Amino acid sequence: MLKIRGLNKTFTTSEGPLKVIDGVDFEVPEGECYALLGPSGCGKTTTLRCVAGLEYADAGSIEIAGRVVSDVGLGAFVPTHERPIGMVFQSYAIWPHLDVFGNVAYPLHVERPRAAKSEIEARVMDMLALVGMQALARRSATRLSGGQQQRVALARALVRRPALLLLDEPLSNLDARLREQMRNELRDMIHKVGVTALYVTHDQSEAFALAHRVAVMSHGQIIQEGAPRTIYQRPATPFVATFLGAANVLSMRLEARGEGSAGVLVLDGDETAQLHTDVPAECAPGDLIELIVRPEDIEILRESPAHARNIVPARVAWTNFQGSQCECGIEVGTAQVRALVHPAQELQQGVRVWLRLDVSRCIVYREEK
Repeated sequence: MLKIRGLNKTFTTSEGPLKVIDGVDFEVPEGECYALLGPSGCGKTTTLRCVAGLEYADAGSIEIAGRVVSDVGLGAFVPTHERPIGMVFQSYAIWPHLDVFGNVAYPLHVERPRAAKSEIEARVMDMLALVGMQALARRSATRLSGGQQQRVALARALVRRPALLLLDEPLSNLDARLREQMRNELRDMIHKVGVTALYVTHDQSEAFALAHRVAVMSHGQIIQEGAPRTIYQRPATPFVATFLGAANVLSMRLEARGEGSAGVLVLDGDETAQLHTDVPAECAPGDLIELIVRPEDIEILRESPAHARNIVPARVAWTNFQGSQCECGIEVGTAQVRALVHPAQELQQGVRVWLRLDVSRCIVYREEK
């Protein structure tokens, strides 16, 4: 449904050229929700705006539903209103002088050929029913809450029956509780309609909840693409690992290769810990490596186990009771890691503990020199 090849975009700034999209390639098959995820300035919104026709790319091509809508090499560019898209903006862009019905009906009034009045009314009410707003069809747009505005914006984007739905951080203006509620509603509505969607966000939980596949972007490039579970459990780079939720990074030295490769974690003084885990093929004995482990994959032991393999001596620095879980700061030599434990496991500051790492869930990278 959506094919992007070799997309590039550079802006001119007071400090010189700024390349915001650098050779982006991806495809979104029909019926899939695809998320562009990354920090501010990574190029995700500019990519979406190029797809929408709100920005001109400097290079590359964009195809929607089998039609080339932008190809810099061929000099082809289809204006926004002629592209088979619907769009939900971050600000919702609800027109204050129109009521709910008028906002949703607007795209049908301006498209050509224009549908009959009876068809417009039927389609608008169908969309309002889908988003649970049919009872508020004649309410003024100025009397809508944030969540209601989001529903109206979605109905307006879908009423044209677009081939592709574009969503630019549509939940970022909502408070935390409403954002979680609307995230689930939005997921259900997109899946129910079966529309192909391109979703832009900086929020990992949104991307994971809504998208079939996620592309993590940084400095204008897609660093890793895959199913949410895959990229979370097997991040391709330290950046992806640390961007996708909490992650502890421990510096180690590779001691030996082979089955159950051994890495030595230097703590302080003469104290070390030996961890046995898979390491990248390019790593050689003596290399410095980075081991990344998430807080939920660390087990805290109160007593030293008989078998010390993949056990790290440590000390509790602080605890933070959060109700359903307890977050702990654990000193590992001069470093500090975060771990999560059951709230019934009470740990006191300064207590000596041992960490058991699930090395099957750890990721190892060669440390950049």
